[in-house]
Amino acid sequence: MNLIKRNDNIYPTFVDTRDPKYMLIDNKYVASLFVINYNREMEGGFLDRLISSNISFEMSIFYDKRNSFETLKSLTSYIGNAGSNLKMSSKNQIDIDLMNTSYENAKYIKKQIQVENDDIYFLNIYILTSADSLEELESNLQRIEGIAAGSGLATRRAIFRQELLFKCSLPILYNPNEIKNISKRNVLSSGIISTYPFLSNELCDDNGILIGVNALNNSIVMVDRFDSEKYKNANMCVIGASGSGKSYFMKLMIARNRLLNIEQYIIDPDREYIDICVELGGTYLNFGKENIINVMEIREIILDEDESFLQNKIQKLMAFFSIILPNLSDEEKSNLEEKIIECYKEKGITFDNNSLYSANENGKLLSKRKFKSSSEMPILEDLYNLIKKDVNMKKIAKLLKTYISGALNFMNNYTNVDLKNKLIVADIYNIEEQYLPMALFVIIEFYWDKIRENRGRKKIIYLDEVWRLIDRNEDTANFVFKIFKTIRKYGGAATAITQDINDFFSLNEGMYGKGILNNSSIKCIFQIEENDLKTLKDVISLSEIETYKALNLERGTCLMFAGRNHLLVKILASDYEHRFISTDRKDL
Repeated sequence: MNLIKRNDNIYPTFVDTRDPKYMLIDNKYVASLFVINYNREMEGGFLDRLISSNISFEMSIFYDKRNSFETLKSLTSYIGNAGSNLKMSSKNQIDIDLMNTSYENAKYIKKQIQVENDDIYFLNIYILTSADSLEELESNLQRIEGIAAGSGLATRRAIFRQELLFKCSLPILYNPNEIKNISKRNVLSSGIISTYPFLSNELCDDNGILIGVNALNNSIVMVDRFDSEKYKNANMCVIGASGSGKSYFMKLMIARNRLLNIEQYIIDPDREYIDICVELGGTYLNFGKENIINVMEIREIILDEDESFLQNKIQKLMAFFSIILPNLSDEEKSNLEEKIIECYKEKGITFDNNSLYSANENGKLLSKRKFKSSSEMPILEDLYNLIKKDVNMKKIAKLLKTYISGALNFMNNYTNVDLKNKLIVADIYNIEEQYLPMALFVIIEFYWDKIRENRGRKKIIYLDEVWRLIDRNEDTANFVFKIFKTIRKYGGAATAITQDINDFFSLNEGMYGKGILNNSSIKCIFQIEENDLKTLKDVISLSEIETYKALNLERGTCLMFAGRNHLLVKILASDYEHRFISTDRKDL
C-alpha cells in the first residue's frame, strides 16, 4: 500500500483566482455551479441524466439534519399566521395561490414529521467542471445547465464564489453558511432517496457476451445467461414490432454464442438467418423440400425417472396429431393412441426401454448398446395402414391421407438430417400458413430431443414467432411451456421471439404466454405499440418511467430485464458482424 508522505507534493503548482467566472489551476480551467431550486415534486433518480452524461464534472451533495422540535415550533407558528392571512387577504389571485401552496406544504411537512416520524434536512448540491480551454469550459457549463433544467433543477453560476465552491468539492466536508444559505432546500428523510445519484443499473457479467451499451451512461452491457447463481434460468423472451431490431439482436447473439462453442438450434419462419448460418458454417435445413424429419422416429435422450422412450414419444405424438387432426373426440384420441402403440409394436418397440436397442440374431442385446437407427423406426404410412383398416377410424384415415400421398407427403419418410453441427437453422419459409403450426411443432420436438441428449453441454433453442404455436392449440402450447419450465435441468436455454403480443396471450386467458414470460429470467422489449404495451404491463411490472421509455424506444434499443437489473440497452455490432446480420435495404 502506497502512503502519501509529508514531503510528497500533492498541491497544485499554482492557483489563479483573479477572474470571477472561473479559476485556473495548473493550466486547467475550473468553474462551479450550485442548485438553487427544484420542482415541487422530484422523481427518484432525477440526477441520472446528469450523472450518465459524458461531461467531466464533480458533484457534491450535503445533507444538514435539522432539529425536529424546533422545526415543528416554526411550522406551527407559520401555519397559524398563514391561515389567518389567507382568510383576511386582499391580495390578487396569484399571490393568494402562492400563499396557499406554501401553507399546504407546511402542513404536509408537519404531518410527515409528527405522524410518519420523518426527519427534516437542508439539502445543498454543488457541481464543479474543468476543461483545458475556456471554450470547452463554457461548453461544459452550458450543457450542465441544459441537462439540469430538463431535470427540474435551477442552477446558478458561482460568480465571485469560485474558490468557495471549489473548496466545497474537496473531500473535507466544507460547506460554509455563505454558500449554504443561498442554495439550501428543505427535504424530508423519505425524499432523500430521490437524490441518490447512482441509480443507473450496471450489467457486466464476468463470463458474459457483449450485448451493447447502457443507453444512459455508455457502460458496457455483458450478459452470461447461464450464470445459475445470478439467474434462476437461462431463458430469454424477446418482444418487439416488425422492424424494431429484434432479429438483428438475435442474429448478433447467435454469432457471439457461436464463438463460445454453444450449441444453437433455430427455427427460421421468414428466411432471416440463412446468411448468418452460411457465414458461421452452420447447417441450414430446407424443411419440406430437401430435408425431412420423421415425426414417428424415437431418438435417444435423457429420460426422467420411471419414464420410457415410447411413453415420452406417445405424449408428443398426441400433441402433434391434435394440430393436424383437430377436434377429435376422446374416443377417437383413445383409438388413435392404441394404433400408435400397435404400430411401434410391429417394429419391435414396446414400453420396455431395452426394445429400443439393437439385438443380435438370438434376440439378446449387444454388449455395446446401440440405439435403433432411423430406418428401424415406423413412418406415418405404417400408422396410416393400421388406421384405414379400422372402420371406426375412417375420418382420421381420410384426414391423414394428405400426409401420406397428398401435398404434405414429405412428412411420410425417414429422417435425412444430420445434427452433428452445433449451429442448425431450420427454414420453414415455404410451408403454407395453415401448416406452419405443424412444421413448427415437428422441428421443435426434433430440437428438444437434441437438447435432451446431454446435460453437460450448453445449448440454446430459438423459437421465432412462437405465438403461432401457443395461440390456438392447448396441447402444443403446453409442450412449449414445458420446454421453458424444464430445459434448465438439461443444461439448455430457450429463447422465445414474438411480435404479436395479443396472440401470445390469447390462449386460456394468456396462461401460456404469461408462463413463458415468468419462466424467462431475461426479457428484452423493443419497440411495440401502445396497446401491446398495455397488455404486457399486466404481466411485467413496469414503472411509469419504464413504460414511457418502452413507448419511445429507438430502433435497435431495448428495455432489458435481466434478473433484478432493469436497463435501457443500445445493441451494438462490429462492422464485420453488421455486414452479415443487417437486413436494412441500404446495407444489402
